[in-house]
Amino acid sequence: MRGDLLRDDTGQTLPIYIWLTAILLFVALAFFAFAQAASARNGAQSAADASALAAAQDARDELMDGLGLSIGEGDTWLDWLAGDQYIGAGAQGAAEALAADNDATVTVSPAEVNGYPGFRAEIETIYTVGDSIIPGTESKRAKADATAIIKPRCGVTPSSDPEKSVEFKCAGGEFFEIDPDDFELDDLPDGSVLFSVQLAE
Repeated sequence: MRGDLLRDDTGQTLPIYIWLTAILLFVALAFFAFAQAASARNGAQSAADASALAAAQDARDELMDGLGLSIGEGDTWLDWLAGDQYIGAGAQGAAEALAADNDATVTVSPAEVNGYPGFRAEIETIYTVGDSIIPGTESKRAKADATAIIKPRCGVTPSSDPEKSVEFKCAGGEFFEIDPDDFELDDLPDGSVLFSVQLAE
């Protein structure tokens, strides 16, 4: 009689064990699928951030080149310090190089945030999320976007004369001086002194 009860208990326990094992396996696979998707999204966002920054940094380089060429050509050279005198011809190419390094494609467009010019990068990964228990992930690509802006860091002191020696005061308390009549490109500070490039909030 006792042996029959043990066999009955074993017979009832085995299906429960199989059922619980199947549930745990499903949960593990579902968690893995969500982890795959999260990893793809994070990769896309990193690519978007890097691409937007690359586009804005290329525009900053263009600003520095234009500023250097315009000094001594009248008083309009100070307009370059506003940070919006660039054309942005190299922004797409700079962003594409960073996107390719992150296995993604990118489309770049001009943007403005709180009055500051910049670029918006829209990313799509070349790789897919991958096979999982969730249908369609094997062909789904991650997308993300980011915007980087260019912020001027320096202003002209009130006593400056743009046709004479001009003194600049920059964020962080830095000062430098430019004399348009006695100017060489080496007199310009690094671009990061004049303009900051950062992701928009």
